[in-house]
Amino acid sequence: MRIIISNASDEPLYEQVARQIRESVLKGELKAGSALPSIRTLAKDLQISVITTKRAYEELEQEGFVETVPGKGSFVALQNKELLREKRLRIIEDKLAEVVDDSRVLNISLEELQEMLRLLWEEK
Repeated sequence: MRIIISNASDEPLYEQVARQIRESVLKGELKAGSALPSIRTLAKDLQISVITTKRAYEELEQEGFVETVPGKGSFVALQNKELLREKRLRIIEDKLAEVVDDSRVLNISLEELQEMLRLLWEEK
């Protein structure tokens, strides 16, 4: 698992950690049942506070992405396929909403935006 922390970001460190783990689960890079690094190991690897990694894991547990087994560690939780799809769609919707807002500020028409999306889709 690869997590990149940016000290220049406005996003708090624990949110950066939680977001990147969440995205890895949603993309299928981290499978259900996969062990996550211990809180102490992750803190050491990222050179951040144990409290920060603990807060990230707690947030992920509350959201249902992680299960913690006392004495054994934290693991990627089993995800309902439909719920997982809904979570992925929600992420895309949020990103598209940002693009729509930016497009309106820059006076980019819906047609121009659709063309950009079509080109990007075909390019990938």
